[in-house]
Amino acid sequence: MSVRDSFRYCDLDAIRVGRFNLGVNTTFVVYRLGGTVIDTGPSNQWRHVRPFIRQRPLEQLLLTHHHEDHSGNAGAIQQLTGVQPLAPGPTVEILQRGFRIPPIQKLFWGAAGRVQARELPDNISINGETAETLYTPGHARDMVCYLLPERGWLFSADLYIANYLKLLRSDEHIPTLLASIHHVLAREFDVILCPHRGVVENGRQRLREKYQYLLDLAADAQQLQAKGLTLDAITRELLGKEDLVGIISRYNFSKRNLIASSLEVDLGQYR
Repeated sequence: MSVRDSFRYCDLDAIRVGRFNLGVNTTFVVYRLGGTVIDTGPSNQWRHVRPFIRQRPLEQLLLTHHHEDHSGNAGAIQQLTGVQPLAPGPTVEILQRGFRIPPIQKLFWGAAGRVQARELPDNISINGETAETLYTPGHARDMVCYLLPERGWLFSADLYIANYLKLLRSDEHIPTLLASIHHVLAREFDVILCPHRGVVENGRQRLREKYQYLLDLAADAQQLQAKGLTLDAITRELLGKEDLVGIISRYNFSKRNLIASSLEVDLGQYR
C-alpha cells in the first residue's frame, strides 16, 4: 500500500511518500524550507512529489548523497523547474556516470537516471539562513548533512534513521559511521530532520544513543568472537535469525553485515 502524507513543522513543509508502508526504511520524507528543497524522494513516487515541488517557486535543490531515494527525482525536478541540483563533489560524479541499484532497493524506490548536478559552493544558505555542510561518510562515502546552527536543526540524511540498527548494507562501514556521528555530536543542535524517521526532537540525545548502541554492539560482538564464535553464531546470539529482507537481498542488507562491520571497530580509541 503506497504512502502519501503532508505535514508542517514550524515553517518547514514536508511530504512523506513510499511505494510500500512496511516501516520507516520503506518511506521517504522530502523537506522544503522556503525556496529550498532537501533531497528528492524516489522516482517511483514522482506523481506525488511533483505537486509538492510545484506549490511555490523553487530556488535551490540540495542533495545529501547519491542513493536513489535521495536523488531519484533530481532530473525530473530540474526539468520541471530549471533548478540544477547542488550536491557534494563525489555525488556529482556518481550521478553523472550513473550507478547500479540492487533489485530489492529498485523494488522499493525505483530507478535513478543520470543527472548533471553542480558541486556545492563553499558557503550555502537555506531560506536565507547560513547553513553548514558536514561531511558524514559511513552510510555512503559521499554523504553530507546540512546544519542550520541558529535554529539548531540538522538535515541528517541517513546518519540517524533509528537509535538501534538491526540491518546494514554491504557498502556501509560502522567504524566510519561512528567517526561521522562523533563529528556531528561535537556540534550544537536539537532537532533532527531525518528523511526516513521524520522530525526527531531532542535529536542530539537520540543520535548520542545510537552512537552508544553501536559501540556496545561492537564490544559485545568482539567479546563473542574472542570466545571462538563464528560470524553467523555471533549474529544469531546478538540479533536473532536473519530477516526475510536479508535473505531476499542475498545479504546485501542484513544483520550479518552489521555484525561483520562491528567486528572492525577499534574499541581502543573509545576508551
